[in-house]
Amino acid sequence: MSGEPSASRRERLTRERVLRAALAVADAEGLAALSMRRVAVELGVETMALYRYTESKDDLLDGLVETLFLEVEERLSDARRAIGAEQPEGAAVGLPELRDALHGIARELYRVAVEHPNVISLCASRPLTVPLARRPPAVLRVHERLLALFRAAGLDDDAALRIYRAFISWVLGYVVVDLRAVVDDPDEPDPAFRLGLHRLPARDFPTLRAYGPALAERGGEEQLIAGLDALLTALGPDTAA
Repeated sequence: MSGEPSASRRERLTRERVLRAALAVADAEGLAALSMRRVAVELGVETMALYRYTESKDDLLDGLVETLFLEVEERLSDARRAIGAEQPEGAAVGLPELRDALHGIARELYRVAVEHPNVISLCASRPLTVPLARRPPAVLRVHERLLALFRAAGLDDDAALRIYRAFISWVLGYVVVDLRAVVDDPDEPDPAFRLGLHRLPARDFPTLRAYGPALAERGGEEQLIAGLDALLTALGPDTAA
């Protein structure tokens, strides 16, 4: 071996490369393992070389949120092109089309979350730590897409904001809860011990113990959509399925 770095490691650093490397580390090892030094090792560079592209660990975490939302936007754009559904800006949207569009956004958010379960909790927490105007454009585009859809569907401002808040809260909340860690010992073959139910006193938590095996299963996309439709129905007849 020549000892020279591989072609991929000789590739010029960019912010995108740094964030993709950070995402790979978090996916494989969890957020606890993520650090500037660990990302530098992943890229085969000195740690100080990263600070040109991400100034701190907090900036790195915000960058992961940006990367995930970019994935969501790319998937939504690809899906619309695949069915020839690109519409002129400001074109009217019927209520059935609005519902279908909301389903599509929810599903793509969920699918990205399933691919990056170690990171998705950041999407519910990190944006809340910075003012709206300082959030990454990739994060803002999803919100812009939603509000533009509501306007195109002819909803008044009160209805648009009501549904917007309900949609964001339900989808992000569902995703975080559905992908939470439940298994206590993945290597344990016995289901009860695998879930750690023996750690829950039967006298204090009988119902939680009974539901434990079911809680370990993901609800999946269909329960996500069922809950979303229930919300739309409850928010008013104009948005019902």
